[in-house]
Amino acid sequence: QVQLVESGGGLVQAGGSLRLSCAASGRDFSSFVMGWFRQAPGKEREFVAAISWNIDITVYADPVKGRFTISRDNAKNTVYLQMSSLKPEDTAVYYCATKPGFYRSDTYTLYNYWGQGTQVTVSS
Repeated sequence: QVQLVESGGGLVQAGGSLRLSCAASGRDFSSFVMGWFRQAPGKEREFVAAISWNIDITVYADPVKGRFTISRDNAKNTVYLQMSSLKPEDTAVYYCATKPGFYRSDTYTLYNYWGQGTQVTVSS
C-alpha cells in the first residue's frame, strides 16, 4: 500500500531554515502530484506547495512564495520542502500528500494518501 513518511521538522528561530522530506512508496507515482499542506492549532488545513512527479510543474501558496522551495528526487521517490526565512506564523504540523494528476493540486480534500505529519515550530 501507499506510504508517505515525513521527516525534518523541528524547532527553529524566526529567520531560520528547515528542510522537510517526504519518502513515498507503494506504487508508481509518475502520474501523481505531491503536495505539502500545513495545519496550525484551531485552523483549517492549508495548501503550501505542490510538484508534479514527472514534469516540471510547481505551485506555491502566496504566503510562502519566495521563501519555500519544493523539489523532488525521482530516484529516491522523495519530495522535499526547503523552508527559509521562517516566520512564527509558519508554525504548524506539515503533511505531505499525493493524488493522481496535477489538477486542483491546492485542494486538500482531493488527496488520496497522507503522511503522518511533522511538527514545525518557529520561535520569535
